[in-house]
Amino acid sequence: MQEREKFSSRFGFILISAGCAIGLGNVWRFPYITGVYGGAAFVLIYLFFLIILGLPIMVMEFSVGRASQKSAAASFRCLEPKGSKWHIFSYFAIAGNYLLMMFYTTIGGWMLAYFFKMAGGEFTGVSTQQVEQIFAAMTSQPLVMVFWLAVIVLLSFGICSLGLQNGVEKITKIMMSSLFVIMLILVVRSVTLPEADKGLAFYLKPDFGKMMEQGIFNVIFAAMGQAFFTLSIGIGSMAIFGSYIGKDRSLMGESLNIMFLDTAVAILSGLIIFPACFSFGVNPGSGPKLVFITLPNIFNSMAGGRVWGSLFFVFMSFAALSTVVAVFENILSFAMDLWGFSRKKAVLVNIVLIMVLSLPCVLGFNVLSGFQPLGAGTNIMDLEDFIVSNNLLPIGALVYLFFCVSKAGWGWDNFILEANTGKGQKFPKWLRGYVTYILPLIIFFVFIQGYISKFFA
Repeated sequence: MQEREKFSSRFGFILISAGCAIGLGNVWRFPYITGVYGGAAFVLIYLFFLIILGLPIMVMEFSVGRASQKSAAASFRCLEPKGSKWHIFSYFAIAGNYLLMMFYTTIGGWMLAYFFKMAGGEFTGVSTQQVEQIFAAMTSQPLVMVFWLAVIVLLSFGICSLGLQNGVEKITKIMMSSLFVIMLILVVRSVTLPEADKGLAFYLKPDFGKMMEQGIFNVIFAAMGQAFFTLSIGIGSMAIFGSYIGKDRSLMGESLNIMFLDTAVAILSGLIIFPACFSFGVNPGSGPKLVFITLPNIFNSMAGGRVWGSLFFVFMSFAALSTVVAVFENILSFAMDLWGFSRKKAVLVNIVLIMVLSLPCVLGFNVLSGFQPLGAGTNIMDLEDFIVSNNLLPIGALVYLFFCVSKAGWGWDNFILEANTGKGQKFPKWLRGYVTYILPLIIFFVFIQGYISKFFA
């Protein structure tokens, strides 16, 4: 059997795992909900849920990956008791990673396209309405969308084809280090704009009145949802990196480092967005509109906006690419673990597969725009996102949780031994009751509430 490749450094593992967790939700959702739900008061509730909800599941995913030395495609079969059926979840984990890439590659393509549009001066001197039209024009052209999708897919698989150390680790280190440098430059620019202090107050000043206004239950759910979804846990996209590391460090400490980086990017994003929005009197909305319509308008009004805008979309492209590369690595390991494919063969097969599978999302904005699966105004991307975020992630998190705590699965003793092997922060054994009985209820609540807010809000 071929020896499993390993990361060359602990730093590489932390940056790549953080790169997988750091995605577009850190930029287009976190700052907005923080501002709406009470600023720093909301951040405290979010951090609380990140630690009690996200952290244990992340440690569990890493533990299953490291103990099995396999991706989610084979890890359950490797660790489950003889005759049990935990490995059936593997197919859902595989489906989840493919589904995620069926729409995430499209968004990554938009980021890259906008970098070239911004750098090429396409937004210079255009009106607010014209900025909206540029986005609408891009999404209405299937061939343009497919071109940018292909660039992202080929670029990311190209990185993965170079191998774990020489490709994924080396290039993700460069991307993630650059991402933090670019963010810091943009933060300095943004907080020095005129009237930036109003944006900072809106974003960071604890406002318990605003919290009560929104309803404490809504605030708690928003914090729980963001804490859960920000880490990409539940479909084994983290477990793969556990399989690439040695046993010299405990997994609790490593997970804390990854969560710290993920949260830092989310908070820094708000420091870029809110001062700029308030400086130019623009409403900081949420979602794609913020990134593709609101921010280009702000960069237009800013001195040297073309440079700042280009830098912003480089940062966004790196955030998207780091996630795509990480999930592609997972997808490649499925083929290598299940069918013994070489890395090269897995890359070639998956380039074709991902390109074909991503087409419905691209066409959902134009040719298939009449298909509105979740009600008026929705599209195929919304459906794919709903299946992954509202279903596969919470259900998958429950599977990992029960697998690690129940005698019918891998079991608590095996989990705690694996999680706590090595130097560093240990997973507290006294948390056994909490993770066995209370945490499943919290995740189930996130699952149910996701349906309520989607269909009954």
